[in-house]
Amino acid sequence: MIVTLKILFYISAFVIFWAMIGYPLSVRILGKLYKKRQITRNYSNQPSVTIMVVAHNEEKVILDKLNNIVQIEYPKDKIEYVIVSDNSTDGTNEIVRDFIKSYPKMNVRLFEVEKRMGKTNAQNEAHKTITTEFTVMTDANSMLDKNSVIELMAAFTSKNISYVTGRLTFSNNLRTDVSNSEASYWDSDLTTREIESNIQTITAGNGALYACRTKEYYDFNPIFSHDSSMPLYYGLKGKRAIANHRAIAYEKAGEVIEDEFKRKVRMNRVILKHILPDIRLLNIFKYKWFSYFYFGHRTCRYLLWIAHLLLFIASGILMKHHWIYATAFIGQLLFYTLALLKVFSKSNNKLLCLIYYYCVTIVAQWVGVYNVLTGKTKPFWEKAESTR
Repeated sequence: MIVTLKILFYISAFVIFWAMIGYPLSVRILGKLYKKRQITRNYSNQPSVTIMVVAHNEEKVILDKLNNIVQIEYPKDKIEYVIVSDNSTDGTNEIVRDFIKSYPKMNVRLFEVEKRMGKTNAQNEAHKTITTEFTVMTDANSMLDKNSVIELMAAFTSKNISYVTGRLTFSNNLRTDVSNSEASYWDSDLTTREIESNIQTITAGNGALYACRTKEYYDFNPIFSHDSSMPLYYGLKGKRAIANHRAIAYEKAGEVIEDEFKRKVRMNRVILKHILPDIRLLNIFKYKWFSYFYFGHRTCRYLLWIAHLLLFIASGILMKHHWIYATAFIGQLLFYTLALLKVFSKSNNKLLCLIYYYCVTIVAQWVGVYNVLTGKTKPFWEKAESTR
């Protein structure tokens, strides 16, 4: 029993350390070793493109989104726009129709999905109607930089590049402790993704802005999201999914913890399947750095929920056997106490906010696991109002 607990203690401690400190640090070291590896850009590459926007009841932002995408700088004879309404029941469809009537030469069309089955299903359905060489996908509440599409297309410099994601920048006018914490996490993660991209391929993108070759699009199960599934799909095929952070999308981070918590819960709606989504990833001789990247950036992070629980239990039982276990147990109690202190004190102390935000992330993973085990996962969700 004691031996088993010690094994669980050290494995759990390693998972937590590697996910949050070890892997990001190792990637930065790799970035220095491979500093000559950079993605290339060819700005003369301007193929035909369709910008796809999936919207469900987005009447608050859809007009701004339409005005935003039609002002993007790209040859007008090579760009089309499709607004995919996922069974919207508010004024979204009417706003789009009025816009199309007002700007008949803009190549904007409305594609209506009759039965709401979520964003991925809507993308699957709309994709069947796209005839351009590339598809650019973006969220209804994400505003794109005018050069974003030019930048995305410039990164498709070889046939083995199947996916390019841009950089999401948070644009909150009123910064809160929640949005600041998310921004801090995201800035760190962007650095990791950029290094992964330069060396070989990324392990995840973001829904605010990304592109793929239309002919290489894959109809994923609606329960999955493109953010985590597309880079993995292409990586297993020996293709590259890369990040071009000169392609920029602007979006508000959640300003209240309830919205951010819901977002993280839905991000974890298939968390168990993503821990080791494909046994082939263990073949480091074939997939090389991609196997390493996925283990550190995805697998370990997807295991944080269980690692924290096992570490707490193991150290609590073993604390009388050695000072290492006692120190670990007391350290965890202090860590969780500081998170609770943030809840009850409403303090804006940056350290307390980051600890609290991290704990919320772990709890969201637990809720995601619970939903998976109880069959409560769903392919769609209610949007976070504070991000609109």
